[in-house]
Amino acid sequence: MFKLATTLLLTGLACAACVSTTNNNSSTYLKDAFAPHFMMGTAFNEQQISGQATEDVQLALSHFNAVTPENIMKWEVIHPSPNEYNFAASDQLVALANEHNFFLIGHTLTWHSQTPDWVFKTPEGNLKDREALLALLKEHIYTVAGRYRGKIQAWDVVNEALNEDGTLRNSLWLQIIGPDYIEKAFQFAHEAAPNAKLYYNDYNLFKPEKRAGVIDMVKRLQAKNIPIDGVGLQGHYALDYPDLSLLEDSIVAYGDLGVEVMITELDVSVLPFPEEEEMGADVSINLALQSKFNPYANGLPSSINSQLSDRYEELFKLFLKHQDKISRVTFWGVNDRQTWRNDWPMQGRSDYPLLFDRNNQPKDAAQSIIRLTQ
Repeated sequence: MFKLATTLLLTGLACAACVSTTNNNSSTYLKDAFAPHFMMGTAFNEQQISGQATEDVQLALSHFNAVTPENIMKWEVIHPSPNEYNFAASDQLVALANEHNFFLIGHTLTWHSQTPDWVFKTPEGNLKDREALLALLKEHIYTVAGRYRGKIQAWDVVNEALNEDGTLRNSLWLQIIGPDYIEKAFQFAHEAAPNAKLYYNDYNLFKPEKRAGVIDMVKRLQAKNIPIDGVGLQGHYALDYPDLSLLEDSIVAYGDLGVEVMITELDVSVLPFPEEEEMGADVSINLALQSKFNPYANGLPSSINSQLSDRYEELFKLFLKHQDKISRVTFWGVNDRQTWRNDWPMQGRSDYPLLFDRNNQPKDAAQSIIRLTQ
């Protein structure tokens, strides 16, 4: 049923998602415009994967050639209890991606967040010891990555392991196993899926201190001949954040390590934030909704839409400048209706951070970045 629905949409509504780029109404798709430069990716949520949002999927099939799942492969979903794995949604995604030749990134094998307490604790509530947690990490990675060996082309092996100063986050992974848990995760992933590309993924990687931490991590792995193929810079940005010179410095620095550089989870918030330090992507932040931080509840003003277009154009000029280092740019969602930004760091906000609006219509920003390639 899902295959039939998407096929009908693609054949019957093929131009519904076209982006007009010139006065004579010529149109193109993102993945085609950027094909000579880098892959263009998006993220699918469970409704899209299950076939409940076929128009979103049709849009994605038209415009993107890489896909990452938002949540279905995170530990709490795919491995919710010690003897239970839930592969239904991920199997659907793998089938969809393979059918339509998406480059598929598994997200994520090791993360401090969205991981159940039982992973770290015994039934009595005590912290597990190093050997027990290492054995569980190996079993999880072997089971999940091994199931999709040859079907998932890349994995975000470790996600958000660093503090803002570049030191290792004091997660339970670190507390119980020690700093080599990162090495072990990459080692296990390579053993389970030897042909998959293996990535480290994190936010605020433009910051010099955090950049230094990533560089040190990659060099340690390389020195031990533990495969790491790339660094994903989560692009949770805003109209005036970050300083693009810092972002450029990081792109160059990571590229100099000889690994791929990817812009992952890209979205540009148009909303004000309570404090600058909350501009990262810490999903644990949950503040009370205030109207002054939700100024566009009834729609995006044209002036702000223009600013969003300008910001995306600035970002993609930078990405194209360093296309020799960047292998992929992935947006964190298909459209504004889907974006996590609507509810972070306050439930109920209305944000407009992506290239397509809540009705899957392209914004001026989509036109702007495509024109950069013409």
